[in-house]
Amino acid sequence: MPPPTPSTTTTTRRTSDSEPRMAAAAAAALQCGARAGNRRRLAFRACALPSMAVAMEAVVGAPAGRPRRRKPVRRPEGPERRSAGAAPARGLLALSLALRLACCFSVRTSFVPDEYWQSLEVAHRAAFGYGSLTWEWAEGLRSPLYPLLFAGLFKALQLLGKDEAPLLIWLPRVFQAVLAAFADVKLYSLAKRLDNFETAKWVYFCQLCSWFTWYCCTRTLTNTMEAVLTIFALCYYPMEGTKTESSRCYLALVALACIVRPTAAIPWAPLLLWHFGKESNKRRFLWGACLPVGLIALGGSLVIDRIFFGKWVMVPLNFLKFNVLHELATFYGSHSWHWYFTQGLPVILGPHLPFFLHGCFSAPRKHHVFLVVVLWTMTAYSVLRHKEFRFIYSILPICMLFCGHSVAQMKRWRRAAVSFLLSSNLLLALYTGLVHQRGTLDVMVYLRELCNPLTQGQTSILLLMPCHSTPLYSHIHCPLQMRFLECPPDLMGRSNYLDEADLFYSHPLPWLNKEFPNATQLPSHLVFFNVLEQEISSFLISNRYVKAATFFHTHLPQGRVGSHIYVFKIF
Repeated sequence: MPPPTPSTTTTTRRTSDSEPRMAAAAAAALQCGARAGNRRRLAFRACALPSMAVAMEAVVGAPAGRPRRRKPVRRPEGPERRSAGAAPARGLLALSLALRLACCFSVRTSFVPDEYWQSLEVAHRAAFGYGSLTWEWAEGLRSPLYPLLFAGLFKALQLLGKDEAPLLIWLPRVFQAVLAAFADVKLYSLAKRLDNFETAKWVYFCQLCSWFTWYCCTRTLTNTMEAVLTIFALCYYPMEGTKTESSRCYLALVALACIVRPTAAIPWAPLLLWHFGKESNKRRFLWGACLPVGLIALGGSLVIDRIFFGKWVMVPLNFLKFNVLHELATFYGSHSWHWYFTQGLPVILGPHLPFFLHGCFSAPRKHHVFLVVVLWTMTAYSVLRHKEFRFIYSILPICMLFCGHSVAQMKRWRRAAVSFLLSSNLLLALYTGLVHQRGTLDVMVYLRELCNPLTQGQTSILLLMPCHSTPLYSHIHCPLQMRFLECPPDLMGRSNYLDEADLFYSHPLPWLNKEFPNATQLPSHLVFFNVLEQEISSFLISNRYVKAATFFHTHLPQGRVGSHIYVFKIF
């Protein structure tokens, strides 16, 4: 029999030594009860309980009435503690990956032309040598860094002999979905570092069920990459009450976001100023962190732009000159100054709006810097007349910090709030992802079937739609002859300027007769919205065009955009 452990030996010795004392105490209790005879039972308890207390004191080896001292619990340290914290993170990452991949394959609608024309179309031309570029690339307004990521994926598929159109469409979106999943987990870590596990849990919930995040996070937009990099950078940002080993990590991510999209500097301006004001060694922060990171980012961007454009180009300056100083973007629409406050942010928040407002008032003081970021970003963008929902997408994860804090504070109404957020966001996400504006992608599947090597040379397609309504070669991946209506802004300062799309829609029938004076020049296929059919019906009939296909697009037709898309071909 193995020898007893020290703790077992001590307990055994205490028990054996106390046996005589227990027996004496019990005898005294019985004797006291015998003397009491017919006295009240309360007298027996008064006499016996002190003696039994002495017996219990002998057993436990401690004074009666004092709590027994608990053995301290050893907490994991070092690698054990890191592995214990990594397990929940891996579970969250698996959940986020599953949801974002489901989001990737369930979003089958188009949002804005830039998700194709500023990324996939550029990547296709860089990888395969044919395609179409918009006017921004001729003027050096866009950084090629983001589309070159996809060009690398396309080139790898080509080397493997797998460069098929479905893979070219879905692989970039899967790549974006994986980044979005990591960003979800990083946002959870940020909320946990700011507050606690309970708040972080609800911030993560709000992020996952946000309808606009579901709608945008897997799209190949520079705004999507800007939002992802912003979350990553915030995780390394020195928050109030926390310490960071080095500022270079978050500064490098901020610089990368500014290369991808120069407007990323807007939400980061107050955060950088706040950090500079709190920094004890300002000179080291400027010369030891900001300057090296900035020079490396600027140098790398210049080299990439030089290789892509074939000349030295300063993209951030061109972007600032065209979009801010000259405001050429107003050519594509303008809104009132308060649009982001009255429509922009309320729409992208959707059902989260009341929780965001409640969180703004109830969040602790250390969250105020994030509220300043949200208000400053909306104010800065409000100065520009051209406004879009996606421009403020990068601050939506920051808003989720306040929404999660609001839900975490609820006790009585939390279940109702969670049910409301889930159901309402799910309906919006499913409708916008599966129904609204899907025709421009569905028609590309039909046109892809025309890529027959036997008839490819005889096929030509004319897209009579608002410019860049559909993607092009990135979704067809064959050199079909395709033409669409161009719409570059006036770069020469001419008065009464009209682009090709405006000229066509002002007089559709004369424009067609002028462009195609004889039958030999006619395109084999015409693609247009149903609102145009009546105006060009005489041209269709005289040239023997028949309807070949119809695709639903939207329940909310507006202006030149109809509810359905028609494909006509020569009979």
